[in-house]
Amino acid sequence: MVNTSIKETDLNKAKGWSGAVYLGNDLLLTEHINEVPMPTEPRYMNFILIGLCTKGEVMYQLDTIKQEINPGDILVVSDRHIVDSYQHSDDMEGLCMIMSVNFFREIIQNVRDISSLFLFSRLHPVMSLGQEEIQTFKEYFQVIKEKIGDKRNRFQKDLIKSLLLAMFYDLSNIIYRRKKGEKPKSRQEIIFTRFIKLVEQNFRHERRVSWYASEQKITPKYLSESVKSVSHRTPNEWIDYYTILELRVKLRNTLKPIKEIADELNFPNQSFLGKFFKDRVGMSPSQYRKS
Repeated sequence: MVNTSIKETDLNKAKGWSGAVYLGNDLLLTEHINEVPMPTEPRYMNFILIGLCTKGEVMYQLDTIKQEINPGDILVVSDRHIVDSYQHSDDMEGLCMIMSVNFFREIIQNVRDISSLFLFSRLHPVMSLGQEEIQTFKEYFQVIKEKIGDKRNRFQKDLIKSLLLAMFYDLSNIIYRRKKGEKPKSRQEIIFTRFIKLVEQNFRHERRVSWYASEQKITPKYLSESVKSVSHRTPNEWIDYYTILELRVKLRNTLKPIKEIADELNFPNQSFLGKFFKDRVGMSPSQYRKS
């Protein structure tokens, strides 16, 4: 069970960071990560964080596992990880980019392989980059920062999303090359990776854990144990995660009636969808659509 004493991070509060530029509640960039007041107590991540260390070093714990970042290392942390014991050297410098989970999903929702490749970062949150890769990330960072400042551009948000997607392709290519040379995965890691791929392909019409277990010819109990061990989430939490994100996108970006959305995602009826959504988001689908 989740420890309720562990607080969540807050992207809104990050807007007060030194030198931060931001796009609403979706995206924030800062070149002064060394001046950011990091919490000393454990915190759940509720956004995606991508950081590049350019000088000095950083130490922290991710889900109780010690991590160390050195110059030239890139850090990719997905949501729901627990970050703790953060500290850095006095000379540390780096670039930091954080984005809301919904914004991230909007960018990659129709792109094959990127989300699966980002699963690699859950097991390997720190990667060393070559000089060309470092320069590429810096260039993306600077141009995205410039576009955030260009408030007169009518297509600002869509342009920034396109730039981020291009950056994700380059990051995914780096991840892909690292994966080719990594040591063989454990049985549980293989099960988790297959499970996520199955969920991405089937969550719109299948949300039974037993079905996903049968597809891998294992028991629901073993699937649950493997997924929880690797990702610190249960299979149901992953299935709900993808379902809620799909619902958010459809409610915000389409005018489809809620009943039609319920049919598309294989809910028994509109009322069932409404209760499912409210239990997890805290408001009804119609309230969310208006918010």
